Amino acid sequence: MQFSTKTLLALLPYFLQANAGASGTGTTTRYWDCCKPSCAWPGKFNLAAGSNPVQMCDIKDQPLMDSNAASGCAGGQAYQCSNESPWAVDDNLAYGYAAVNIAGGSEASWCCACYELTFTSGAVAGKKMIVQATNTGSDLSGNQFDISIPGGGVGIFNGCTNMFGAPSSGWGQQYGGIASRSSCDGFPAALKDGCYWRYDWFMGADNPSVSFKQVACPAALTAKTGCARADDSGAPAAGSPPAGAPTHATPSPVAVTPYPVVSSPAAQPTTISTPTPVASTSSSVYTPVV
Repeated sequence: MQFSTKTLLALLPYFLQANAGASGTGTTTRYWDCCKPSCAWPGKFNLAAGSNPVQMCDIKDQPLMDSNAASGCAGGQAYQCSNESPWAVDDNLAYGYAAVNIAGGSEASWCCACYELTFTSGAVAGKKMIVQATNTGSDLSGNQFDISIPGGGVGIFNGCTNMFGAPSSGWGQQYGGIASRSSCDGFPAALKDGCYWRYDWFMGADNPSVSFKQVACPAALTAKTGCARADDSGAPAAGSPPAGAPTHATPSPVAVTPYPVVSSPAAQPTTISTPTPVASTSSSVYTPVV
């Protein structure tokens, strides 16, 4: 079947959108349950050559290489690694991990994908965070990012008591976690920085809303999880406009041709008028599965 040039041009925006990945507006929550991340199971999505599902750890927080190992939250040996905590890149950008649910997607489309979140409410409004999806949850709504933050609440499942000796309902409240920065002082050393991050860079924000778009994963994120999607290289770079965003052309300068000089009698000097250039404008828009 052949299509005319006119038809192909009409279909081009749809092809571009399909390759651009997910984007939109959404919500955030927080959790840290120490359980094996759902995206650590094999066979759920297409991996890049040489990559593996999300790295998991044993009860001593050491890398566990058997992707089929059962979750510590279901009597197995696998837990979430402590280095999957958030950190600040600078005052306005942070990296981290999250359990996600993207409307219209599935684990096959979001596991190990990265999303650039722009916070749109609360104390962090205007700040950005790039998260890699390492988990999912049956109780998450569409376009929800459950950010992995030590001390953020264990939710339904709790592997932190086994792994770190946390209270039976986790640190702080089962949902929401601790309520002050000072509570981080008593955390295991491996989790303290991630806990403090919530009150420092994140400014204690409570489930701020976001706009988001899928982006290519920064190497700093995939270096910790060991996970990269086969289609990651096709995602736009962080900081680029989302697909469909308006673009504004830079006006081209108008060429000005001076009027020819007309000779005049000596007694009447001639004044040559140079026309004013005309400005040209153009414009063309979680609870984890174990």
